[in-house]
Amino acid sequence: MSPFLLTRTMPADATDAALRADVLHGLTRNPKTLPPKWFYDAHGSDLFEEITRLPEYYPTRAEREILLARAPDIAAASGARTLVELGSGSSEKTRYLLDALPALDSYVPVDVSESALRGAAEALLAQRPELSVHALIADFTHGLALPGTPGPRLVAFLGGTVGNLLPDERAVFLKSVRSLLSPGDTLLLGTDLVKDEETLVAAYDDSAGVTAAFNKNVLTVVDRELGADFDPADFDHVALWDPRHEWIEMRLRARRALTVKIPELDLVVPFTAGEELRTEVSAKFRKDGIETELGAAGLRLTQWWTDSADRFALSLATVV
Repeated sequence: MSPFLLTRTMPADATDAALRADVLHGLTRNPKTLPPKWFYDAHGSDLFEEITRLPEYYPTRAEREILLARAPDIAAASGARTLVELGSGSSEKTRYLLDALPALDSYVPVDVSESALRGAAEALLAQRPELSVHALIADFTHGLALPGTPGPRLVAFLGGTVGNLLPDERAVFLKSVRSLLSPGDTLLLGTDLVKDEETLVAAYDDSAGVTAAFNKNVLTVVDRELGADFDPADFDHVALWDPRHEWIEMRLRARRALTVKIPELDLVVPFTAGEELRTEVSAKFRKDGIETELGAAGLRLTQWWTDSADRFALSLATVV
């Protein structure tokens, strides 16, 4: 069996330090914000998996449809011998690409969760025992160094997660990805597309209330990790479409005036009745906008695939 290597490129206490910094910064500004990455403790990850199976939540099904149909085209266009996956999680979608890349030598999953990386590697090596897996415990939004693996490399960033970055953050991120690539390497990017407001809002405000529970889970994380006294019942889940920015915003709206204490930060946070805490931005894209953003980062859009209903897109870009 080929080796499984695990490298930590971030300090063991980096997650705790990042949570403290994000909570302190986000809850002392106006309007208040928290980054969406803090949804994903074990319970939050389970809730998100449930969301992906909801009838209203189309992105996962749409992206899977493209991967099933286009994985051979992606493989042929990339010629990849190394697959790098950013935010790999369970690596479930990776299997479609692996099946289309029989000559693949190396897989480099990148995630902040060691348990997710180990579980995914175990499952993948059972399927492809000849594959070399070098997992990285890393935050890909804060600079990344890849191990020495055979080229060409295909860097995959799936799920539409790039939409959680604000425009300036996306520009920095795409330039950082470009810095990892050599001539002949490619970037496979998953992006949710602009569509009618009703479909978009329903995907983030499902009738079963699963997304509401997922949104409020960020408060539970802050309570558990920082000793805060948020009561999720004091907040309503809100999902809104912003047509000017072409993104969905998820917010938590205070149902009454209240004060939250966060002892670990020596912080007291007042909320007025109706005040909103933004927890996620999920940008939706158009082809010309993606092409422009990739171009500004030094990448050239070469392939564009959508699902049968034009809801979601996978794009392939090369180094300029």
